[in-house]
Amino acid sequence: MAIPILKNWKRYFTNTDEGLGSSYERVILNNKLEQICKHFNISTVLEAPSFGFTGLSGINSVNLAKDGKQLTLLDNDESRITLIKKIWDDLDLQLKIEFSKQFQSLPFAGNSFDLSWNFSALWFVEDLSEFLKELSRVTSKAILLSVPNRSGMGYISQKILGFKELKKHLKEDNILPKNIKREMKKNGWMLIDSNYIDCPPWPDIGMPKDKFLKIFGLGWIMKKREHIPMTIMDHYSGKDADFPNKMMDHFWFERRAPKLMKAFWAHHKYFLFIPTKQVKN
Repeated sequence: MAIPILKNWKRYFTNTDEGLGSSYERVILNNKLEQICKHFNISTVLEAPSFGFTGLSGINSVNLAKDGKQLTLLDNDESRITLIKKIWDDLDLQLKIEFSKQFQSLPFAGNSFDLSWNFSALWFVEDLSEFLKELSRVTSKAILLSVPNRSGMGYISQKILGFKELKKHLKEDNILPKNIKREMKKNGWMLIDSNYIDCPPWPDIGMPKDKFLKIFGLGWIMKKREHIPMTIMDHYSGKDADFPNKMMDHFWFERRAPKLMKAFWAHHKYFLFIPTKQVKN
């Protein structure tokens, strides 16, 4: 759940080291988005909200832009928008990014995008019903919504440790699958795929491993281990072409683990919707 990101997100713009967890997450997410874009022949993409619970903000859709898709992002923090623009400019990628305070009214015409999506961001939306209604209005082919796995051990442990901040800063009802499915059905969208995703062979601790181990009196385990910086930005900038393959070395667990195990271990769950009328046609 990574509640600390609410306070320390700016630091990733000066030090893009995201660690192994977020690095793996980036590659797995890229692969899923690539599959969807290929299947639905996607050209235009909206990521809204663009801020989720992962390291460097605003780069979830970079891989799609490098693949030639037209990207638009929506964020509710003007200072973050400025920083995101610089990251994309440095990568020499085209990006349109807009400001929206509460995401209840999206500044786009109907069917502006083939695909709309977000990652661990729905609980920043003020009104889930209004937002999903708007997201449905501006999207023509598919909507992908990814939320934290609430039944996962990592989520449960972090919720206990950060209960007060969760209640103060986030709308947990927005990430309940039953609420998402109900609103999307009401808007005329059909769920065609749902599964656990981001299920590496380590727990969803949402904080540096040394800090997590200290909570349980096991800080000594990390004392002699040298920290190796890790960031997908090295891949996007052309410095590390093999980065995705190195992350996929850890995919064995996600590929082989039974669904019952993933229910308690996976970090996220996704829901893929298409318009009901598209099914009828």
